[in-house]
Amino acid sequence: MAARPSTRKVRLQRIIASAGLTSRRGAEKLLRAGRVTVNDRPASLGESADPDRDVVAVDGKPLHSDQPLYWMVNKPRGVLTTARDTHGRAIVTDLLPADLPRLFPVGRLDRDTEGLVLLTNDGDLAHVLLHPKFGSEREYRVTVRGRIDERALRRLSRGIRLDDGVTAPAKVGRCHHASARDESEFTLTLIEGRKRQIRRSLSALRHPVVALVRVRMGPLRLGSLAAGAARCLTPAEIRALRREQSRRGDAGARRAPRR
Repeated sequence: MAARPSTRKVRLQRIIASAGLTSRRGAEKLLRAGRVTVNDRPASLGESADPDRDVVAVDGKPLHSDQPLYWMVNKPRGVLTTARDTHGRAIVTDLLPADLPRLFPVGRLDRDTEGLVLLTNDGDLAHVLLHPKFGSEREYRVTVRGRIDERALRRLSRGIRLDDGVTAPAKVGRCHHASARDESEFTLTLIEGRKRQIRRSLSALRHPVVALVRVRMGPLRLGSLAAGAARCLTPAEIRALRREQSRRGDAGARRAPRR
């Protein structure tokens, strides 16, 4: 008698994220809201399914896994980092070619921050790049008002106490002061991404941010990409992202507490 083919059970939030609909965190929200079904049966958070056999649907529409796509944009100031806006404002997906399938931004830049945004339908990769436990870096070019001294920069590198807790240690690059404008410029590398974290931290140090540009995310660098422009990643960049995903994922698993 021939053996029955084995089933391959995968968490529903991973199936939804891999289909490019949203991130894993967004998939969890869909499950909690009761918007997901498996074989026409309402599903709940924590369930698994076989993507080769079961029909997983969101709002009644079956999911179809897309080929992973990876695009980089240089977000200008005033553009929202979201895939949808109900008020008709400029959003980062407007910068992509119109014929692309649905892609979502990996993380957010606030409206006044410029620079590198990665858009993809690869939810697993997005999870590794965004979750603080994996330690993936994001580097910014920061311009602040006034001459910021070494003491303030050391405080920034050790962590700043904000209303939602102390920020994680950061890497601070060499600082340059432009006396004509009375502004200081330096690079800041983070492994976490709280809402308006850099702006709030510098405000606490009494050096308000004048300009903020993300120039690197993991192994990806903004380079010479013009403001408002978009391009697909090169094969070498995609391979670098895969290595980052594997390396950071393994490191995050080792740091995870045992139950």
